[in-house]
Amino acid sequence: MNKNLLVTKRDGEKEAIDLDKIHRVITWAAEGLNNVSVSQVELKSHIQFYDGIKTEDIHETIIKAAADLISPDTPDYQYLSARLAIFHLRKKAYGQFEPPHIYDHVVKMCEADKYDRHLLNDYSREEFEQMNEFIDHWRDMTFSYAAVKQLEGKYLVQNRVTGEIFESAQFLYMLVSACLFANYDKNVRMDYVRRFYDAISTFKLSLPTPIMSGVRTPTRQFSSCVLIETGDSLDSINATASAVVKYVSQRAGIGINAGRIRALGSEIRGGEAFHTGCIPFYKYFQTAVKSCSQGGVRGGAATVFYPIWHMEVESLLVLKNNRGVEENRVRHLDYGVQLNKVFYTRLIKGGNITLFSPSDAPGLYDAFFEDQEKFEQLYLQYEQDDSIRKKTLKAVDLFALLMQERASTGRIYIQNVDHCNTHSPFDSKVAPIRQSNLCLEIALPTKPLEHVNDENGEIALCTLSAFNLGKLESLDELEELSDLIVRALDSLLDYQDYPIPAAQTSSLNRRTLGVGVINYAYYLAKNGVYYSNGSANNLTHRTFEAIQYYLLKASNELAKEQGACPAFNETTYAQGILPIDTYKSELDKICTEGLHLDWEGLRGSIQTHGLRNSTLSALMPSETSSQISNATNGIEPPRGYISVKASKDGILKQVVPEYERLKENYELLWNIPDNTGYIELVGIMQKFVDQAISANTNYDPSKFEGGKVPMKLLLKDLLNAYKMGLKTLYYHNTRDGAEDNQTDVQKEDDGCAGGACKI
Repeated sequence: MNKNLLVTKRDGEKEAIDLDKIHRVITWAAEGLNNVSVSQVELKSHIQFYDGIKTEDIHETIIKAAADLISPDTPDYQYLSARLAIFHLRKKAYGQFEPPHIYDHVVKMCEADKYDRHLLNDYSREEFEQMNEFIDHWRDMTFSYAAVKQLEGKYLVQNRVTGEIFESAQFLYMLVSACLFANYDKNVRMDYVRRFYDAISTFKLSLPTPIMSGVRTPTRQFSSCVLIETGDSLDSINATASAVVKYVSQRAGIGINAGRIRALGSEIRGGEAFHTGCIPFYKYFQTAVKSCSQGGVRGGAATVFYPIWHMEVESLLVLKNNRGVEENRVRHLDYGVQLNKVFYTRLIKGGNITLFSPSDAPGLYDAFFEDQEKFEQLYLQYEQDDSIRKKTLKAVDLFALLMQERASTGRIYIQNVDHCNTHSPFDSKVAPIRQSNLCLEIALPTKPLEHVNDENGEIALCTLSAFNLGKLESLDELEELSDLIVRALDSLLDYQDYPIPAAQTSSLNRRTLGVGVINYAYYLAKNGVYYSNGSANNLTHRTFEAIQYYLLKASNELAKEQGACPAFNETTYAQGILPIDTYKSELDKICTEGLHLDWEGLRGSIQTHGLRNSTLSALMPSETSSQISNATNGIEPPRGYISVKASKDGILKQVVPEYERLKENYELLWNIPDNTGYIELVGIMQKFVDQAISANTNYDPSKFEGGKVPMKLLLKDLLNAYKMGLKTLYYHNTRDGAEDNQTDVQKEDDGCAGGACKI
């Protein structure tokens, strides 16, 4: 290497390259790591140096050289490259490696309008001194490289035009904690700030994108998921589109329930005109969804819901496929098809399905969600009524079309509306669940808006986070973690702003939360159990029992202090009904684990004091936040031991936790023989989870004759998911043969609006 090369410093001056300094920095970053070579990083870096190179480019070159060496056999390069990236990041943010005192930092950021000024109004100088004492900047060194790049790309406060970064991660964690507990009594709040900071900065709790990127800034909208229902009138459809634009602009993932819209050819104004049907209005919603970009990177995303018995279902099911012309396709939305027992029964018995326009069958649409017996009664009645317009199809043909489109696009989702309402925290007679969200894990009541400022309408919001199962040494830890996360997220509901009255009314009345999990695959590997053979069933039952029990207990304790949520009377909890009372008994055949916690004592306390929150759990995809915590995605099996994800920040490699020790314990996605074991595990989780679960089905065509997955298998899995009580099915993943069993090459998914509901 030529030691006479000149480098260009930040101020423009040139000086001889200091190879010793470079060596010292790489050696510092390698301290305590296994199977990393300082000289190999230097060699790869030196090849790319040139005369006049900027000091900043030297940093970037070294970081990339280290990151390129990440592999399953040398996983610690992900920490070496991360430490180098942190060193570089802090130099850019502070002009030095050591971060400033937190008080000085907050003053500077408030004066620049980067942080919310309430921080200086609510906290004293003495309290900032306390924060400075227990903030641990060395925790930055526990990030993987992929985590640092995600932090830089999405979470740290910055100027997104110039790329200037203003903070490092521990300030993010500490100030999120300070904001969320700012309204607590001064005698206790610093204890909560410290404990919550410790939980999130050591990755025991995982926070969603809107909270990590937004809390501490002047922007105050942090809900990950937004559910909007449209009525059948033009005013309602326009109000829905307006609400979509507002929430897409704030990075929320959207669910649109459009099931009420009448079918093509229906009468308007007593026959004065005939209706244009659903497709023109779906196109209108698509335009609204794509009208605002997510941080200037890409358009928003949404899922539209409709019932399988809708008169236009054959046209709606093919809206995403690549055949056809633009006039009869709406390809840039995803779709959720709504089913219940009536239609599964028709399929099993070889019967027919009758299609109606909701406008022609009085009461049928509402009964579909509110009252399953009444729906079946009305459905049979209208099938026999010759005065009502209808169309009849063979059930097997309609289900085959549904599953064919789900398989070919991957993005036709399933919602079992009966499970969503019979195994629900809401009383379906007064607060029915009529839709889910973009990622199919939120199940909350909605009401159509009649106009933009309609306070009688209901837009449902949900605020998310997750437990990192891989960090648990004992299920008892969930008690304190549940208390912390419920208090933090509940505070957020009062802390944030609401751009639409119908959203504010719903959020503050119902106070809905959705706490999920990440690192489930690692959790199974650590415990030596597997997805496919039933060995994980009892552990999963014990784990999710503890999760739901302690979340409910935390919300019950909060209700004792601050009162139950105003709409608590609309929950089944108010009637003394718990998730353990309404699950599918079919689960008892696959899981013999009993209950271990004091559910009867909790039931009594809930009936006496109520709950602060109508819902508490939901299992989301968690793509991005899993990377931040160096964890496996949500509840999903890894596709490979190392993920290689292409994002706007470049190629990010991440190795599964404890690969060297646990390699044989990980069950990789495409090595799992079929979906049965996974579906059963999701069913066990759903027994306790009060909202829904982003559950995927996965198929490898190479395992089947002719390279084609049999329709019989697709329908078998669909029926099994229903039998196990699953409320929703998310992606249908098909192996394309491009990746081997070691490496997962993926593009960053746009399915959740820039990571909004991925947490």
